Amino acid sequence: MNKIKLRSMLEQFFVEDIGERDISTDLIFGNVERGEISFIAKEDGLFCGEEVISVGFEILSKENQVEQFVHDGMPFNKGDILAKVTGKIADLLTGERVVLNLVQRMCGVATMTKRAVSQLNSSHTRICDTRKTTPGLRMLEKYAVRIGGGFNHRIGLYDGVMIKDNHITFAGSITEAVTKARAGLGHMVKIEVETETLEQVREAINAGADVIMFDNRTPQEITEWIKIVPDTIITEASGGITMENIASYSETGVDYISLGFLTHSAKAVDISVKVSIAAC
Repeated sequence: MNKIKLRSMLEQFFVEDIGERDISTDLIFGNVERGEISFIAKEDGLFCGEEVISVGFEILSKENQVEQFVHDGMPFNKGDILAKVTGKIADLLTGERVVLNLVQRMCGVATMTKRAVSQLNSSHTRICDTRKTTPGLRMLEKYAVRIGGGFNHRIGLYDGVMIKDNHITFAGSITEAVTKARAGLGHMVKIEVETETLEQVREAINAGADVIMFDNRTPQEITEWIKIVPDTIITEASGGITMENIASYSETGVDYISLGFLTHSAKAVDISVKVSIAAC
């Protein structure tokens, strides 16, 4: 994860929450009292977000000391202490909500991804995410997908060509859209085409697509359609795939399954923060 970008993000989040100052904390505590906060799991999950804790509290004060008991990618159980932070009470109370919100969210995405990978149970097909992320949190959520055992699709509109049904409609055809994109594209960027019919799959192949997506197709349809796709073309399935039916796609032979629910529907893992007075 890009620590420079992470630091900038956290600074913005702190500015949003703190504003001019933390009135409650400023009026009750001075700048001397020291304390300790512990991040405690209230349910099982997969941990993600240790850099959010370390960088977040370092922004508030370089004197804060972070002790991490569970690291990214490690499972945890209800009741486990995930991390402790020791420092001035004012700094701990001012920063704990922003950090906790992000860690709960990232653990939720990582846990959901791990479950999807387990449900699919395929040695060939990879799980990947989509652009259906929370605005402002894409880097963190896509990092959490990787921690959960998944892979990232394109990060944004800028790092890959994805020709969807609306592009095809406006362009007039798959061939026209691919031809125009290829004419202005560098050699390092792939072109993906979304298809809904066998005829579109054939056209995408002939047009020179690098990746073909089977959109809202059944496992049976994908198993048949993939037979005509050359091995040099990457295949992807998306749409209508849930945690309940994902296992039925494990034997289709598709290379990737992209799942929007990994990020747009992941439930935050329940984690609490407990405080104590630091020993002198």
